[in-house]
Amino acid sequence: MSIRGQAYIVGAYEHPTRKAPDKSLAQLHAEVAKGALDDAGLTARDIDGYFCAGDAPGLGALSMADYMGLRVRHMDSTESGGSSYIIHVNHAAQAIAAGKCNVALVTLAGRPRSEGTDIGAAAPIMDMSAPDVAFEVPFSPVLVSIYAMCAKRHMYEFGTTSEQLAWIKVAASHHAQHNPNAMLRNVVTVEDVVNSPVISDPLHRLDCCVVSDGGGAVIVARPEIARSLKRPPVRILGAGEAIKHPNGGHVDISYGASAWSGRDAFAEARVTPADVNYASIYDSFTIAVLMQIEDLGFCAKGQGGRFVADGNLISGIGKLPFNTDGGGLCNNHPANRGGMTKIIEAVRQLRGEAHPAVQVKDCSIALAHGTGGPLATRHASATLIMERE
Repeated sequence: MSIRGQAYIVGAYEHPTRKAPDKSLAQLHAEVAKGALDDAGLTARDIDGYFCAGDAPGLGALSMADYMGLRVRHMDSTESGGSSYIIHVNHAAQAIAAGKCNVALVTLAGRPRSEGTDIGAAAPIMDMSAPDVAFEVPFSPVLVSIYAMCAKRHMYEFGTTSEQLAWIKVAASHHAQHNPNAMLRNVVTVEDVVNSPVISDPLHRLDCCVVSDGGGAVIVARPEIARSLKRPPVRILGAGEAIKHPNGGHVDISYGASAWSGRDAFAEARVTPADVNYASIYDSFTIAVLMQIEDLGFCAKGQGGRFVADGNLISGIGKLPFNTDGGGLCNNHPANRGGMTKIIEAVRQLRGEAHPAVQVKDCSIALAHGTGGPLATRHASATLIMERE
């Protein structure tokens, strides 16, 4: 069953907070839900499908439906880290197409900054029952070192340089200067990035994303409801999702699951990478952006370093404007999961509601892509392609 044209994104909201010591996790979920409903011109009574992931407190969808007073007839709590919310939009469109619901709410919220959570360079809390733990924990992996392995391999295989990776941060900073809510608004140079402290060779501090509180929500609805509302309609063209893992030891960390999720999304949408006017790409680390740009087909494998250099990702200058809100590298990374904010900025671009300094002229097709889990081990990727109608 294709979802092409079967559902629309009718509401989107990003919480403005970046540190919320005075708010509960459930409150943040409810506040982003209210924001998305107001944006769409709907009320909680219109929601009959609810989607959330592992960041939802208590019993997840059950607890949050109770807290927000939702009466739903369809729910989905698929958990795949930062890609969860793009998968949720795909699943919501499928559910709408199948008649399981009419208006679906997707929420994300988190307080890692207020709670002092450090998942980047700190030893992760392990679920000792996970089948991979006995084989990997003895090597003391942390998140940034796992991504650093990808960067090191890419440099070895294709000659990619730290300066080329730095251009990704430079582009994000050019966009973030126009976002009053962004955590890092100063424009940085390639020299600033490569001269910042090395966190895990070859990744520097400015190659890493921020840690923030906050969240976001989107509302997905069937076409006739979307057309009855007053907001610019954003039609869902296609989506893809995929999982990649170490494959029993036959490991190739030069590519990620986005090679498969992107392929399926473009096929369903019936467009090509050359048709995309704007791309929201998951950016926990600069190397993640580079590899996903290659895997999604915006350039050939191994050419990502040359592709991102010299401002090619800066809106108004380059040929692939990306993360015009500043992304996870500069703006926010609520709950340490970036997929939701990728959808929201893509919707802003298609509506023509991004900041005027970064709005892509005549933006008609946008892509949002998320990854959950480390690229060098097991992870899930999700790709969503949307169109301004």
